[in-house]
Amino acid sequence: MLIIGERINATNKSVGQAIASRDKEFLTGLAQKQADAGADYIDVNAGVSGTGDGTAAMEWLIDLVQEAVDKPLCIDSDDPDMVEAALKRYRGEKVMINSVNAEPEKLERIGRLVVEWNATVVALIMKEGNIPRAVAERMEAAETIMEHMGRLGVSEDRIYFDPLVLPISVDTSQGMVTLKTIERIKSRFPSAKTVMGLSNISYGLPNRGMVNRSFMLMSAGAGLDAAILDPLDARMMSLVRVGDMLTGNDQGCRKYIRAHRKGLLVE
Repeated sequence: MLIIGERINATNKSVGQAIASRDKEFLTGLAQKQADAGADYIDVNAGVSGTGDGTAAMEWLIDLVQEAVDKPLCIDSDDPDMVEAALKRYRGEKVMINSVNAEPEKLERIGRLVVEWNATVVALIMKEGNIPRAVAERMEAAETIMEHMGRLGVSEDRIYFDPLVLPISVDTSQGMVTLKTIERIKSRFPSAKTVMGLSNISYGLPNRGMVNRSFMLMSAGAGLDAAILDPLDARMMSLVRVGDMLTGNDQGCRKYIRAHRKGLLVE
């Protein structure tokens, strides 16, 4: 499973403060710790949308994280202008854009950036407004996204569909809706990938880590290819390795055994 480290996100109070105060040491440390813990990509979210201070913060953050780690970045913003500004500062060979949805204007803007920078893209399977509550409605959004991206020349394997999980504390059916959506995506678009931020599933519940880790394993079984998570959660990373092994994505159990020998597995 591809791991996207989630910790450099301005919605986290301490990270937002560090970005505002340009605290290089704190943010460099977060980037390095995530890379050392096994993150394949580092998500970078400067928080504030729009031009001016928000764009300047994103550009500064992109420069800082690139200097700190030799990992590809996941540029995280709902503002196409901020995404484009970040891409212009980016020097790596691989990059992921997070995110786009089925809104036509955003599809066109982000889709053209995906083509220009040969990026992969996280596609939220929703149209305007709220997250669809049913599988069929989410698949309608996925069809719209794939059709538009295809017209722009974006290949299916560069799209990471996010099935979008709603808190089960609000609606206990939503865990299964998300799992069925993953299965439908993998069936309808065999070359496309799936990705998910896991923590929303447990919002409002106690012992959230246990819920998140359990849902990750269930999602792996349904066909989840990537996860946006905290790689410093050693139990989660241990179960990611177990999930890869149990779903046939760890040939000969080599990665699992290697992690065991390095003392990386935590029960």
